[in-house]
Amino acid sequence: MMNTDRPLLEVNDLHAWYGESHVLHGIGFQANKGEIVTLLGRNGAGKSTTLRSIIGLQKQRQGQVLVNGSETVHMQARSVARMGVGYCPETRGILAGLSVTENLVLPPRWNAGGFSLEQLYEWFPNLWERRHSQGTKLSGGEQQMLAIARILRTGASIILLDEPTEGLAPVIVKQIGKVISGLRENGYTVVLVEQNLHFAGALADRHFVVEQGRVVDQVAGADFHQELDKLNGYLAV
Repeated sequence: MMNTDRPLLEVNDLHAWYGESHVLHGIGFQANKGEIVTLLGRNGAGKSTTLRSIIGLQKQRQGQVLVNGSETVHMQARSVARMGVGYCPETRGILAGLSVTENLVLPPRWNAGGFSLEQLYEWFPNLWERRHSQGTKLSGGEQQMLAIARILRTGASIILLDEPTEGLAPVIVKQIGKVISGLRENGYTVVLVEQNLHFAGALADRHFVVEQGRVVDQVAGADFHQELDKLNGYLAV
């Protein structure tokens, strides 16, 4: 049973390295059930490394990552996924040589609540239309939807999305936004790494600004527009 007295995901004093390069310097943030939070910052700030560290793909890491109150920082990625965490990398991670349907039936349903194939096609009608197409023949937007759908198949309740709108046309970005909003409405927790401030501002409940592997500021979603100049300043090159 979930402990409702604490955030669903807690990251405390998290450090990570690539070889001798110290990338995360004690990053910390929280995300509650049914909440969308963003990690904002310049390229190289450590946002993607944070997601990799949460899911367990970043081998050199230390600190604390709690999923529903349970420590996961020393677990392998497969074990973290079994705890209900799903990860969609910037590269999307679909199996390009397989059809849409084959991509969707391969992921194991590790937790209760994993979507059936029929439910996934209801959520993503574009994928139903392309169900026999190979991943190589999908548009960027269709690949992104397929990557998110694969996570929902597993029963994950925490979804980590790394730059889901990068390189997509505005009309597709809008569709992705509707999907992410729908996840929140259905009780999912989303941690979103995003460079598109307009997209992030329309979705997130809270924004965490990352610089040099640390969270240096936090802005509530309700305050996004009045804090926009400050956020643009953080992201300016």
